[in-house]
Amino acid sequence: MVGYDPKPDGRNNTKLQVAVAGSVSGLVTRALISPFDVIKIRFQLQHERLSRRDPNAKYHGIFQASRQILQEEGLTAFWKGHIPAQILSIGYGAVQVYNTLRHAVGTMYRSEGPQVFYKGLAPTLIAIFPYAGLQFSCYSSLKHLYKWAMPAEGKKNENLQNLLCGSGAGVISKTLTYPLDLFKKRLQVGGFEHARAAFGQVRRYKGLMDCAKQVLQKEGALGFFKGLSPSLLKAALSTGFMFFWYEFFCNVFHCMNRTASQR
Repeated sequence: MVGYDPKPDGRNNTKLQVAVAGSVSGLVTRALISPFDVIKIRFQLQHERLSRRDPNAKYHGIFQASRQILQEEGLTAFWKGHIPAQILSIGYGAVQVYNTLRHAVGTMYRSEGPQVFYKGLAPTLIAIFPYAGLQFSCYSSLKHLYKWAMPAEGKKNENLQNLLCGSGAGVISKTLTYPLDLFKKRLQVGGFEHARAAFGQVRRYKGLMDCAKQVLQKEGALGFFKGLSPSLLKAALSTGFMFFWYEFFCNVFHCMNRTASQR
């Protein structure tokens, strides 16, 4: 995991074990928070207000959206897109046959060419560096604050510290970079307006600046933060779980190494 040094805290993990711990923590975390990601994206792509008072709004709240998705599409809908997301989280490619993934890739390539896979790249690149930097700097700062504010007995529970500080870091960094995530999703679905029509209004964007301009003009400043609530839940849980499971697996490897050295 980026920013991790296995030596100062007394653990004797190898670089391979650190890499495995990061990969497995990503896999477990992605599986647990996938439903929040699905709901967040539905909110981001809805041009209508997320309100019961808007008769054209398909979704207007996390619980209502969850019930509706479950009723209309079944439980597996909360893990749509999970396979490519897992590949991204784990950090390596695997050669396996997934018919739905292969069909989607083939259809997208034939209809719009290779550039279709890079839609939304600009806001992604703009957001990724500040998000990663904020996440780790906030995590470090929150850990210092936790140690200062927590009584001596509470400081012994490192798992709780990692979970709380990781969650807080995820919430702060996600909120500050959220509009770029919304722009990315809007740009990525360009060219598939016919599929989007069943969910409400359809708009086309010429690029990042045009997308930002249209959202501001037609949806107001709050439009930049559509889907923020499920996104914050996802960010808090994913970052918290990521650090929690990462530290957990690093400790497991450390115990295994210590046991092996004592034989």
